[in-house]
Amino acid sequence: MASEALVQAITRQEWMDPVADLLQGAVSGAVEKTGATGQAVADALHGTWLGHPLHPALTDVPVGAWTAAAALDAIAAARNSEAVDQCATGAIAIGLVGALGAAAAGLMDWRHISHQQPRRLGLTHGLLNIGAALLYGTSLIARRRGARGVGRGLAFLGYATAGLSAYLGGHLVFEHHLGVDHATEQKPPQEWTWVMAESDLPEGEPRRVDVGDARILLLRRGDQILAIGEKCTHLGGPLAEGKLEGDSIVCPWHGSRFSLEDGHVINGPAVFPERCIETRVRDGQIEVRAGGRGESCQHHRAQPAPVESEAREMLMTGS
Repeated sequence: MASEALVQAITRQEWMDPVADLLQGAVSGAVEKTGATGQAVADALHGTWLGHPLHPALTDVPVGAWTAAAALDAIAAARNSEAVDQCATGAIAIGLVGALGAAAAGLMDWRHISHQQPRRLGLTHGLLNIGAALLYGTSLIARRRGARGVGRGLAFLGYATAGLSAYLGGHLVFEHHLGVDHATEQKPPQEWTWVMAESDLPEGEPRRVDVGDARILLLRRGDQILAIGEKCTHLGGPLAEGKLEGDSIVCPWHGSRFSLEDGHVINGPAVFPERCIETRVRDGQIEVRAGGRGESCQHHRAQPAPVESEAREMLMTGS
């Protein structure tokens, strides 16, 4: 298919790598240099506050506005209506404003992509969006000068360019799983399940345990054992290898920070919370079961051995 050939051609463009290195380094450097303010802006653009990636939500503004403009241009051309043409001009302007926000959010997301293929596709996606915005901006200038036919032609080229860019954006999501929750397949047990002996879990040291297909992060704090999902929801990083910051843990890959109390996102780029895991200790053994997402989990303290267990031990020892 032509679309597949296009994607393959883009992913073979090695010249993009130095450009991507320079751009990603500049954006990341700006965020780091501005400290807490930069982190707050980055979190806002990622959509951490929303619990959903912000970029795809913002792209609806230019796509919708420019689609409306295309329809209005067709009507204006058919009826030779200046009033409808003015409506199309307004829709284009709205789309340009929305495109600025979508571009900022997309750039903030793209700076974390390190794999060659999606990084090159993402860069092309962004360059096409810039091209579409320039075409639409030039269209506005032509319309204001009275060259409505030229303005419509430029807008048509802009719409085609934006459509191609949108296709690449969809490919990044569906083929490379960017902007999705990378921990949705993690299914912790619904019933209390043994994972390890309490004595094997050191104080203040994150530990990964696997229960079925689920990766779980355990952390001992005094007589409490905290647990959340271990696979980072952003791009699947190993949280057990991350850095502890108070009652939170920072992903070693891209710096997402999650609360160990309930799994909610404190800092992006992650936007989806980790699943909260309930814990308890029985007979010196740690047991876990699934909690909710973004909900306070119960972390039961160590419990004495049940009466049945004590009776069994007495029978075995003959006392």
